[in-house]
Amino acid sequence: MFASTTVLAIRRNGHAVMAGDGQVTFGNTIVKQSARKIRRLYNDRILAGFAGSAADSFALFARFESKLEQYRGNLERSAVELAKDWRTDRLLRRLEAMLIVVDQSSMFLLSGTGDLIEPDDGIVAIGSGGAYALAAAKALAAHTSLEARAIAEHAMRIASSICIYTNAAITIEEL
Repeated sequence: MFASTTVLAIRRNGHAVMAGDGQVTFGNTIVKQSARKIRRLYNDRILAGFAGSAADSFALFARFESKLEQYRGNLERSAVELAKDWRTDRLLRRLEAMLIVVDQSSMFLLSGTGDLIEPDDGIVAIGSGGAYALAAAKALAAHTSLEARAIAEHAMRIASSICIYTNAAITIEEL
């Protein structure tokens, strides 16, 4: 688990949404309120969000972008190849970060141990507030007819009210 962030992704009714909070901490001090932890990649067709060390996350974004270019935007193939590299490359193995990537038809969580997980229900979250956002999103998806964007917004607000490393300055991107 990585402290100081919450990123949530949801695929529902043909929409893919990713939300991230804006808080950055250094030790036990908040140093930034409005960080963007989500990026649009490959001609705005893919969303990627990170939790963990910012420098490590930027290195992963760059590596993942090169995989997307190499495999012409094929999210699954790019994610598999990045996970392989992450597991076998000595420098990459030292990166302390997690990544969620999503497009219109697929969603994956990648971790530094080489894990590549595709959630069954189209909902995944990472970071210190990830479990709170995930639980809220799953409950909202199961018991309401809200669209993905509304679920993401409500779930992130719930997480920010519980997790001290998550704030309410939420960024939402939608495909």
